Amino acid sequence: MDDEVPDAVTARPWCPQDGPKPVVWTWPSTDPPALWVRAAGRWRRAVVRARQDWPDGRVIYQVLVDAEGTGSKGSRAYPWPQNGLRVAHRSALAPFRDAQQGGGLPRPPSRRVRSAVARPVPPGDGDGGAVAS
Repeated sequence: MDDEVPDAVTARPWCPQDGPKPVVWTWPSTDPPALWVRAAGRWRRAVVRARQDWPDGRVIYQVLVDAEGTGSKGSRAYPWPQNGLRVAHRSALAPFRDAQQGGGLPRPPSRRVRSAVARPVPPGDGDGGAVAS
């Protein structure tokens, strides 16, 4: 990829003054698409969390990316197309308009899993929580 490409420009969030809300698409977390995002002078891989189709024709991708190269990922929104974005991976799965079907957070386990390892009792807790006076 070209090192002379400028960093990708982020998009501002939707606000009521923009008119109707954008249509939001999400993908199942098992195979989300990904983009290469130019940030801080380097190409960084970003997992797509959602695509927003705005009524005026704009397309905004919400991604999870380590934009500063610190090892900590954060959510960013980028308008498409622009020179600082490239396709890294296309999902084999179709996106959903309903977050409950597609890209929401994973569901918690249906039952609590207990550890087989005995936990030590902290000092003072063996007496039922009584505090010595």
